[in-house]
Amino acid sequence: MFNVKDNKQAYIFDPFEYLGPKRLADLKNSWAETFRSEILPALPVESLRKYYHNKNGRPSKEMYSMLGLMILQQMHDLTDEKAVGDFMFDTRWRYALDIPGDSDQEAFVSLKSLWTIRKHLIEDGLYTEMFEKATSKLAELFKVEFDKQRLDSVHIQSNMRHLGRIALFSRTIKKFLLNLKRQHRTHYDQLESARFKSYVNKQEEMLFAAVKPSETAKTLSLLAEDTHFLLRQFSSNEKVKSMSSFQLLSRLFKDQCTSVDDLENKGKKIITAEPNHEVPSDSLQNPSDEDAGYCGHKGQGYQVQVMETYSGDTDEKQLSLITHIEVESADKHDANALLPALKNTDKRDMSPKELLADSLYGSDDNVTKAKQDFQTDVLAPVMGTKSKDYGLDRFTLDRHNQITLCPQGKKPISVKKPNDRFIAKFSRSDCASCPQLTNCPVIKYKKAYTYYYNQKMISISKRRQYEDTESFKKVYRYRAGIEATMSQFDRLTGVKNLRVRGLKAVSFAATLKALGLNILRSARFKYEHKVVLRYKKCRNTHKCGLY
Repeated sequence: MFNVKDNKQAYIFDPFEYLGPKRLADLKNSWAETFRSEILPALPVESLRKYYHNKNGRPSKEMYSMLGLMILQQMHDLTDEKAVGDFMFDTRWRYALDIPGDSDQEAFVSLKSLWTIRKHLIEDGLYTEMFEKATSKLAELFKVEFDKQRLDSVHIQSNMRHLGRIALFSRTIKKFLLNLKRQHRTHYDQLESARFKSYVNKQEEMLFAAVKPSETAKTLSLLAEDTHFLLRQFSSNEKVKSMSSFQLLSRLFKDQCTSVDDLENKGKKIITAEPNHEVPSDSLQNPSDEDAGYCGHKGQGYQVQVMETYSGDTDEKQLSLITHIEVESADKHDANALLPALKNTDKRDMSPKELLADSLYGSDDNVTKAKQDFQTDVLAPVMGTKSKDYGLDRFTLDRHNQITLCPQGKKPISVKKPNDRFIAKFSRSDCASCPQLTNCPVIKYKKAYTYYYNQKMISISKRRQYEDTESFKKVYRYRAGIEATMSQFDRLTGVKNLRVRGLKAVSFAATLKALGLNILRSARFKYEHKVVLRYKKCRNTHKCGLY
């Protein structure tokens, strides 16, 4: 039976008055008060009603407190056992989750209940709704302005062992063989036991860890051949092909191996392992975490895109809130994350007018589309360092984007735009005698020196020119503030080292940790700035503080 508490019903007597005035005052100045009064009533409990009967069956745990438990666990980076313990015995948790009684029905929760709720949230993606609703509530209460925001990513180390290529092959083959043995014993027994014994036998498995560097290429080829043999052996067996471990084996072969026709033996294939540099970054990293990707300078795992508000030069300080969070494989490029982030915030009426980001996000296409589709000015340095050679940013252009002067102050003979590019021609005598000719992008022809440029080059040149101005530097200095957010994100919530694997589980944990950070920030901001929130009053004119 679905069990929810009416959070709009005020208590006649405060059930926590037994704490005394001093302890109660400290409690109301902590995150627990913010959570109880602002976050708890905003949680989307009705989305879980479909999993329970409205009348029949044993009552479920109170749903507001269970969803709140999900948030608090991630906010404090706790194991399941520790989270259950704090739910039952920690006064701050019981206050935050509005659990006034001491009965087992109210103050007890089992690990199974926690696992069940988490499963529902992950399967339906309800944790995203929890983040969005709670964040919107905090933004409304603290009157957060969304005009100025900044974007960056943080790497999450995959909760798995780093495997070399030999270990990756052997572990993936082993996983398939063990699953085949459990699910389809007849097919397993038909395999050549001597050939695959080394994969499942613990003693012989160690042979793969003792391969000499000189034998690496040979060993990889043998592993590739065994992988190909297993795939070919069960290529027509639909039951085996539907196994997730078989699909991982197929993915491994596609990522790591190549096959060519054997010219000497018609009908046969030569199976070899790809060179290291040919293996894609989105290849399988570990059969225990198939969603994890690889980033060259960060390693294996995932990355979290984070967008937050900031106050800037305004005299009145405002609460900094994370408005958008998205988890993706570590191999994804940051440039592909900017427009989806703006789309997400735009549909929630949180889109910024000005967005600060590093150069990875600031491609010319991103800057243009952000302005056209979302009316957002993206301030990000142009990727790459400035060349010593002359670029278009060193030329003087008029309002029609036609060159009027070269870097040496010479006027062009003519400037035309026959199609999608401009053609500027300079005098042979001017260019031939120029001391900077070797650094100039002009091309020598019989009649003149010519410079070709297009709209994209114009856009980039204007951005480079703007980067040198004091107005850009004055604004862009606030981008560095998100690095402190990333540090805080990890120190307070442990986001960089999670206990879970898989994209869905990592997204669940990271999203609720971001919400937890918003809660901690709002509580601290409220305390430091003595913010007085305007609560509604119940029918009895009692300031209940729950809505």
